[in-house]
Amino acid sequence: MTLREVVEEMVSRHIPERAYAEQWDTPGLEDEVDNVFGVRLPIVEWSKEEGIADEEIRERITEAVNRRAAERAANFGPEIMRYVEKMILLQLLDQDWREHIVQLEHLRQYVGLRGYGQRDPLNEYKSEALELFKGLLSRLRTNVVRQLMHVQINTGQPPPVEQRELPPMEAHHIDPLTGEDEMAPSSALSTRGLRLREAAAVVDPNDQRTWGKVSRNAACPCGSGKKFKYCHGALV
Repeated sequence: MTLREVVEEMVSRHIPERAYAEQWDTPGLEDEVDNVFGVRLPIVEWSKEEGIADEEIRERITEAVNRRAAERAANFGPEIMRYVEKMILLQLLDQDWREHIVQLEHLRQYVGLRGYGQRDPLNEYKSEALELFKGLLSRLRTNVVRQLMHVQINTGQPPPVEQRELPPMEAHHIDPLTGEDEMAPSSALSTRGLRLREAAAVVDPNDQRTWGKVSRNAACPCGSGKKFKYCHGALV
């Protein structure tokens, strides 16, 4: 996919071969160069120069276009530009090829009528199908270059993700019968978020009112040596 091919086709449309300078469509050429390549060139002023020819205008346009393409490649990197070019080419080729198949189908439907004009329908189909294919390639080159010259590539790094410190993990075991957290400390919150009753300053083994909330896996305050859930906790 060379830029020179697109420039040559563009200049040939607006500056026909063997045409006088007064017949050149330099304003249209200037606008199309700006539209396709994204660069505004004084082509109208060039055409007013004494003795200038279409070949010189073609070379000036090619030089300016190559310079812009080199600047974009330097800004984004050659590898990124090649990757973007392939992606754009595949996308546009898929779209244009589908349209080309539809055009060939329409051509096949009406080319048979050429036989009434003493023409060979097969030769007519081959000739016009070839012209359609050439037009497909021309449009494809122009559209790929246009998008490649105007596409904006974001090469910046994504913003860093804020690393938040996770809260400390705690082990819990909820008793299916009582709904209590067996591994919660005696002064912790209950499973319903309510503050549990705290133990008194002096724990009396014979007075359960001074025990406060006892964990089921803790030693029973009565002094039996058993776990609370197997001693007085079994009575709760």
